[in-house]
Amino acid sequence: MGTENYGRTHRLELDDQSLREWDAIVLDSGPDGIVLDRSAFYPGGGGQPPDHGVLLWQGVQTRIAGVRRGDEPVLIPVEDDPVPPAGTAVRGAIEDARRTALMRTHSGLHLLCGVVFRDYGCLVTGGNMEPLSARMDFNLPEVPQGFKEAVEAACNLEVDADRRIDVRTLPRAEAFAIPDIIRTATNLVPPEVQDVRIVDIVGLDTQADGGTHVGSTKQIGRIKVTKVENKGRGFRRVRLQISD
Repeated sequence: MGTENYGRTHRLELDDQSLREWDAIVLDSGPDGIVLDRSAFYPGGGGQPPDHGVLLWQGVQTRIAGVRRGDEPVLIPVEDDPVPPAGTAVRGAIEDARRTALMRTHSGLHLLCGVVFRDYGCLVTGGNMEPLSARMDFNLPEVPQGFKEAVEAACNLEVDADRRIDVRTLPRAEAFAIPDIIRTATNLVPPEVQDVRIVDIVGLDTQADGGTHVGSTKQIGRIKVTKVENKGRGFRRVRLQISD
């Protein structure tokens, strides 16, 4: 979170979340993974799954089934696909439909978080997502009457408001001076991170976050709250789906 370089790899998706194709050089490769000098593959984190896509090189295609996090992002090739050797120039491409769906979903979760924090004062205790479906857990002691319907309606009002979603990086001290910048019950920003990436749904929600997002709430689409579950004393799980 908050750095453009991840080991030896320059993370292009932090510079430009709309980027889907780029040129790169293979630094390391083998059947267990491939390391590039430049990559727009989101490696996963914060509940957002990693990207899928392909590498094209010398008339050959290597399908990428995921990314393994470590000292640097390691691209996981589909089993038995040919792997480009170190030093090879490649053309990377992200699976657009999946990435775009995940961006919409991730932004939808931030919108949900902003609505629940604003209207009920609750912090997030967990979350997860797949393309166009997700869940978020809150420290909500009791579920008010009509909570599910009220949250869904409020979320879609914020979608219709077409609020801009800005991304910027701030020094740690400046970031943590922003009121309520941490919307989780536990601060998940490691102490060694000195530059913090901020995602701001302007006028609604400002959070430290390392994932990918759409440019405005209108681009999220319609939000449907499908279920509210009791996950133990004081904890509630809100499930949602995103549609056009």
